Amino acid sequence: MKAGRNIGLAALVIWLVCLILPLGACSKTDGDGSGFKESARPGDRAGEAEHKAGAGEAGHAVNHSSGAGEAGADGKHSAEAAEAGSSNSHSADAESAGAPLYDVDEQPSVVFYEIFVRSFYDSDGDGIGDLRGVAEKLDYLQELGIGGIWLMPILESPSYHGYDTTDYYAINPDYGTLEDLHNLLAEAKKRDIRVIMDLVVNHSSSQHPWFKEALADEASPYRSWYTFASEQDKVPADGAVDGNPWHSYDGGRYLGIFWSGMPDLNFDEPAVRKEMIRIGQYWLGQGLDGFRLDAAKHVYGDFKSTASSPEVQAANRAWWQEFRQGLNEVNPDAYLIGEVWDSASIIAPYFDQALDSAFHFDLAGKLLGAARNESDPDLAFSLGRIHRAYEQSSGGSFLDAPFLSNHDQNRVMSVLNGNINHAKMAAALLLTLPGTPYLYYGEEIGMKGVKPDEYIREPMLWYADPAGGRGESRWLASRHNREAGDRSVESQAGVEGSLLEHYRMLISWRNAEPALRDGAIGEYELKAVKDDSAPSDGVSEALSAYVRVTREERVLVVHNLSGKEHKAALEPSTFYGGFGELAHSSNPQASVEGTVLTLPPYSTVIIK
Repeated sequence: MKAGRNIGLAALVIWLVCLILPLGACSKTDGDGSGFKESARPGDRAGEAEHKAGAGEAGHAVNHSSGAGEAGADGKHSAEAAEAGSSNSHSADAESAGAPLYDVDEQPSVVFYEIFVRSFYDSDGDGIGDLRGVAEKLDYLQELGIGGIWLMPILESPSYHGYDTTDYYAINPDYGTLEDLHNLLAEAKKRDIRVIMDLVVNHSSSQHPWFKEALADEASPYRSWYTFASEQDKVPADGAVDGNPWHSYDGGRYLGIFWSGMPDLNFDEPAVRKEMIRIGQYWLGQGLDGFRLDAAKHVYGDFKSTASSPEVQAANRAWWQEFRQGLNEVNPDAYLIGEVWDSASIIAPYFDQALDSAFHFDLAGKLLGAARNESDPDLAFSLGRIHRAYEQSSGGSFLDAPFLSNHDQNRVMSVLNGNINHAKMAAALLLTLPGTPYLYYGEEIGMKGVKPDEYIREPMLWYADPAGGRGESRWLASRHNREAGDRSVESQAGVEGSLLEHYRMLISWRNAEPALRDGAIGEYELKAVKDDSAPSDGVSEALSAYVRVTREERVLVVHNLSGKEHKAALEPSTFYGGFGELAHSSNPQASVEGTVLTLPPYSTVIIK
């Protein structure tokens, strides 16, 4: 918690208790909306002092508008904003003064798309996806509505996945050349698509010249770049990612928490820190827009017993702040998103002048569980308390990063047992939430995949024919998508009701509506309708509703996660006023008549 933030003791205790519990563990209070529920509204941060100087200018975050988050300085809704919300109209005084209607920290965003280059598209016929192939498919991504690409590792590496680097200044020859990267970046820029790449600084490859020299010569200047111990030394053996992190060689042991082929770099060595900053600066100079930072919390977090300790986390944060400062010399707007697979209380400090964003791992499971169980995940409440923690650490310039799956997790369609309706609703939840949503390649066509890792990274399915076609990668024989058929771009493009078109529709809504694209999230309570099939004491648990709100406008999002039609009454909100205009609907049978909303099975609506 930063100095100068005058948070009342009672509020602080409540916040900390909620924050360390699992996502959504603190349930809403009933009745008049007091207690936790009241505190979960965007902007309702009573007692919070002003943001730090310059908060919200968001110099580093992707697409942050100047001044984002400044409206949150007084920590609560202004009287004008509350009045405007309850009357559902702009006050003339507020408009003439240019004052915001809602006091929220916005999260201006685009939709990102994660690409495993080896599997995506092969431009030269060698069976391996490459950078030219990604460039050839930029029009496909643009039509999908994508605004950013995350390239999994593209630097020189001896492994298929690339997370063990042998040359931090060279493109993996399987993927092409530096010229090919320049071509991709130029073509992406023409389409207003940002490009970031994986940067793995926690460890190198055991085949990297640095490590080979350090291993062979104790007098080498690179010896201190890694951590060595003799067989007799007493060292912690509880690796941060399970297993013994020490690996034997002729003469002793070295530290590598992931496996023997990935020896950890020693960030207590100033030369290591200086070199990693130089590497980041080099790639920004080549035109990249930023980095996805692998294993960001493990730079100093090597052992399970200490990885989450304040001392280790402070050292991690200090390193990433130093890295950020170094990148600022080349590009102050570089976008940094970290893999910090942990709770919100551990993630939040990384937003303090270090990272712009961090992947929301807990939320991914919550979204998939809601779709699978057809039950409201209460997103506005749970995200409200987490985002307040991020606001306090970042001064209002953070970006959450929701996603459903990535290259380390079983694919969405496999988790949902092939149920396309559940997959559509998971996508609808994801793409109507705050922050920068990330899609994993093939997710939009329902590709399946279950570990081991190779089989959640299978070649992208462009063609319905199992034999594939021009450009389809052949580096790995498919185990979970052998038949292709309906799970291909060819079979779904332009087909009404397909998963691909569902994704295109949702992303188009997001790109068209500022409140969906850039807004915060707020609570909204649906009311029961007597003739609905819901329990007599409330609305169906299959209905999920929340408000997305910028400083100037708001929309209501409502999902029916079930296979049954449901109705609900739309009553005016004290903060946001009334909602009655059906702006977008995934099903033409959805309707708003008076104050009664009717939602067909497995549908989503956006109401103004």
